Amino acid sequence: MLLPSGIRHLPGYLDRRPTQEALVEAIRTVVAEAPLYTPVMPGTGKEMSVRMTNCGPLGWVTDKQRGYRYQQTHPVTGNHWPAMPPQLLDLWSDIAAYEKPPEACLVNFYNDDARMGLHQDRDEQDLYAPVLSISLGNSCLFRVGGLNRRDPTLSFKLSSGDIVVIGGEGRLCFHGVDRIYPATSTLLRNGGRINLTLRRVTP
Repeated sequence: MLLPSGIRHLPGYLDRRPTQEALVEAIRTVVAEAPLYTPVMPGTGKEMSVRMTNCGPLGWVTDKQRGYRYQQTHPVTGNHWPAMPPQLLDLWSDIAAYEKPPEACLVNFYNDDARMGLHQDRDEQDLYAPVLSISLGNSCLFRVGGLNRRDPTLSFKLSSGDIVVIGGEGRLCFHGVDRIYPATSTLLRNGGRINLTLRRVTP
């Protein structure tokens, strides 16, 4: 499978024990402080099928009135986002090959019916830094295309412990999640999939 330039798939990068399990516990602590909520689309106010939260100095949010953006506080609680777990900072250091640390970790929770349409990660001021995407829990069908929405796409399965790097020439490639494969992992007690997306926001 030949991925677009700048897109890397690192299958099974994180072992189940202790790495994935410890990371899930760290994310549970994040969610206890910054609860998952259902974001809505700009303009229409239509709910997304994922629930989300963030950790780190900044968090990615979206709402009907103000659209896609980064901010320092949780849109529901008004509290600052919790600190990013050190495991994530270590992964960025090991994989991203970028001198500045990530400023945001978007936590998306997918139930069995959730999807994520083709989109670009382009709300960051710093588009030289890669995006690091970590999969935990049930497998999904991940789709990636080119720099234009109508470019041909290819799809491949992401399993728990896989990491995808979106950077270089592929930093603005369209990508999305077409489906979740239920009961393909026992990592999460109640099923589902967690996707952690590490991003550098400011130059």
